[in-house]
Amino acid sequence: MSYSPIIDELIDALRCLPGVGQKTAQRMSFQLLERNRNGGLRLAEALQEAVEKVGHCQRCRTLTEDEFCKICSDARRDSSLICVVESPADVAAFEASGDYRGHYFVLMGHLSPIDGIGPEEIGIDLLVQRVKEQGVEELILATNPTVEGEATAYYITEQMRKLGITVSRIAHGVPLGGELEYVDSGTLAHAMKGRRRID
Repeated sequence: MSYSPIIDELIDALRCLPGVGQKTAQRMSFQLLERNRNGGLRLAEALQEAVEKVGHCQRCRTLTEDEFCKICSDARRDSSLICVVESPADVAAFEASGDYRGHYFVLMGHLSPIDGIGPEEIGIDLLVQRVKEQGVEELILATNPTVEGEATAYYITEQMRKLGITVSRIAHGVPLGGELEYVDSGTLAHAMKGRRRID
C-alpha cells in the first residue's frame, strides 16, 4: 500500500537498518507518528548529530567522536595485547564481558575477493604498522568463524609470522548454558578440535 510521499519516504528510510523489512518499517513509522512524535524528533536529532560527528579512532578504528577512543586513551590498558575484530560491535561485545584489558584493532570487515575487498580495504597495512610501532607481544584474532573470517585470520597470521609476533585465535565452541543437540555441526567440530586436557 502506498501512503503519502513523506510517510513512504520515512518507511523506505527505516528499511536501511539491518533486519528491518517493509512491515517493521511501517510499524516503526506509525509508532513515531501516532504515539511518540517527541521520540521521533529526538531520534532524528541524535541520528543527525551522530552521522555528522562520529568518525573512527585514529589508532584502533572503532567509532568515536574524538581523535582517540576511550579505550585507546586509557593508560591502564595493556598495550602489549591487540585483539583484532571485524566491527565496532565486536569491541562492544568484548568490553561487555569485562575480561579483556588490552587494545583493539577494528578491520571494518573481512577479506572477500569476490566483493573486491582485499588487505588494503580492511587496513591490514595499518595493523602491521601499529604492531611494529607499539611493541605488541601478542595479537589475538577474533574474526568471525565464517569462511571469510577464517581466511582473514590466516592472512593476518602470515603477516605477523614475518614479524615474529605471537598470534592466538579465540576459542570457538559450545556456548555456556547451551545444549549439544541444538548446537550446529560446525560449532561442535570446532569445540572438539579445540578440546583441552583436564589436569
